[in-house]
Amino acid sequence: MAPILSKYVTKQSVAGALTISALIWILKRRSRKNIVKTSSKNSWPANDIQYVIKEDKPKGPRAQVDAAFFKQLYQLLSVGIPGVFSAEAGFVTLVAAALVARSLCDLWLIHTGTLIETSIVNMDAPLFKKRLLRYIATLPLISVVNNVLKYSIGEVKLRLRTNITRYLLDQYLKGFTYYKMSNLDTRIANPDQLLTTDVDKFCESCTDLYSNVAKPALDICIYVYRLTSNLGGQTPLLMLTYMVAAGGFLTHLRKPIGHLTVKEQRLEGEYRHINSRLITNAEEIAFYQGNTREKLTLLASFHKLVTHIRKFLEFKVTMGVVDNFIGKYVATVVGFYAVSIPFFQKNHPVLSGTPDHRFKSYYTYGRMLVKLAEAIGRLVLAGREMTRLAGFTARVTDLRRVLDDLNVGKYERTMIVNLENNPIGRPGDGKIIAKDNVIRFDRVPLVTPNGDILINELTFEVKSGMNVLVCGPNGCGKSSLFRILGELWPVWGGTVTKPPRGKLFYIPQRPYMTLGTLRDQVIYPHTRAEMIRRGQMKDEDLQKLLDLVQLGHLLERESQSNSQSQGWDTVADWMDVLSGGEKQRIAMARLFYHAPQFAILDECTSAVSVDVEDSMYSYCRRANITLFTVSHRRSLWKHHEYYLQMDGRGAYEFKPIEPNTEEFGS
Repeated sequence: MAPILSKYVTKQSVAGALTISALIWILKRRSRKNIVKTSSKNSWPANDIQYVIKEDKPKGPRAQVDAAFFKQLYQLLSVGIPGVFSAEAGFVTLVAAALVARSLCDLWLIHTGTLIETSIVNMDAPLFKKRLLRYIATLPLISVVNNVLKYSIGEVKLRLRTNITRYLLDQYLKGFTYYKMSNLDTRIANPDQLLTTDVDKFCESCTDLYSNVAKPALDICIYVYRLTSNLGGQTPLLMLTYMVAAGGFLTHLRKPIGHLTVKEQRLEGEYRHINSRLITNAEEIAFYQGNTREKLTLLASFHKLVTHIRKFLEFKVTMGVVDNFIGKYVATVVGFYAVSIPFFQKNHPVLSGTPDHRFKSYYTYGRMLVKLAEAIGRLVLAGREMTRLAGFTARVTDLRRVLDDLNVGKYERTMIVNLENNPIGRPGDGKIIAKDNVIRFDRVPLVTPNGDILINELTFEVKSGMNVLVCGPNGCGKSSLFRILGELWPVWGGTVTKPPRGKLFYIPQRPYMTLGTLRDQVIYPHTRAEMIRRGQMKDEDLQKLLDLVQLGHLLERESQSNSQSQGWDTVADWMDVLSGGEKQRIAMARLFYHAPQFAILDECTSAVSVDVEDSMYSYCRRANITLFTVSHRRSLWKHHEYYLQMDGRGAYEFKPIEPNTEEFGS
């Protein structure tokens, strides 16, 4: 009967495996057919649409479980857990204590469960009731232990994420690092993805790994001790040997997971970036009626992402089969064999006594061995989570390394022009000297981050009170000049003498409106607390600034339209609420509030009427604000004494404006 049953089970297993394989093959074939149909119907763009996010093939960080991974993990955890006596370390200790308590609860449950079942087999009703009541009375405590463990793990994750995010944001928003990362450096394509999703997944994976490794490791220590003291060392040694062998084999097979995780997060970032570009440039795209083209680009990015996720899923399923087979089922078989060893040895202490005693011993130690096998299986499978963690660790470490480089003035960029043998210098070779009431360029080359040389050597000097009109064709270097003045771009050579950053103010053609109140728009980047601390301005003074730019009605208008807040505390989406001309006038009021030594006005009054523009420029002269103005309006000449004209071919001239000067080149 047994051979027939065994042969039947074998046939059924083979038939089931073949059926499942055939079903998977059919589903994949139908999925591919659907993609082809969709491709012909909707012009699937996977092979037609090309796009680049910073780099075509970014050099992703090498992600695998090795010495470098543990070093990177230690560095990140030292940020998340700042000290031995910190609150974070306390919660980590609480997790460890909860894990110990849970393991002790498991031992107690095994022991008490065995006693309850023994009383049932012996038909001892009073003893059964007594033990059952004790079991029920202890369950609330065990429930508390389990939920304290969940709470402490969640709190560790939150604190890790809080500390690492704060550290990275401090580095990201130090000086102009956020600008340099997006405009000067090409190593990080999507910092928003890294700062949000990747940090969160790193912290989640890290805490999960801690609990998934610590608990099985503790269980192994406890059960090995208990089993060794009662059954001898051969049984647990066999299990531990299997754990080492299986763990090493599975870790080797899982190596691609780290790289696949890094690539998945990069493609997720690309897809998010393309969606955000559509939102940012919605008006321009709508004017061009480019929705179809943008849809194709989005579908191309989504197709790359889904294709990779599908490959990753297939790999994980394959690894899941191997993991379950080796880490779970074979471990159970090894466990059965290991627990049988003392029972088939002659003169073993466990064989002494009645069959009832042997059964009780087998039941108790068997349960312990099953728990040991489960712990070993979980520890073996934890390698899968560790490999995944290696991917997130590499991503976050790469972001941290780039931030550190940018904060010391080091950046890497793929240059369009080879300047290795050019005597013009390298990024950062020039000097910046802080000095009040003067802007001086002494033999400073204007070079773009891509290496394009706009002007070989630029030399001029502007003192306070010398308003300068900057003119020239597009691409001649006007914006490059201002970016060097603002210290956004590195100086390749020569010396730039300028006031400190806080005494130089820039107003673009499309001013930025921050999230917040109406007051915040005028005093940006100050907060209300900083305005009060300075003590130079009050709300009444801000009202006068609005009157200067003829926006005095704005307070009353926005208060009436927003019933929840009044006056300067009115909160709205100011980018949409204000018209183009109103935003430009708010930006001029912002300039009057800060009253810097020098102001760079880049076509910042193009949507303002000539009479309002004239009054604003006249106030700048009265407030001793020296102007660098880019404008094509002839009406502004009278507010400037000098002009800096660039011809777009590397030449320039800096001269006083004569009364009969003709219109400059645009």
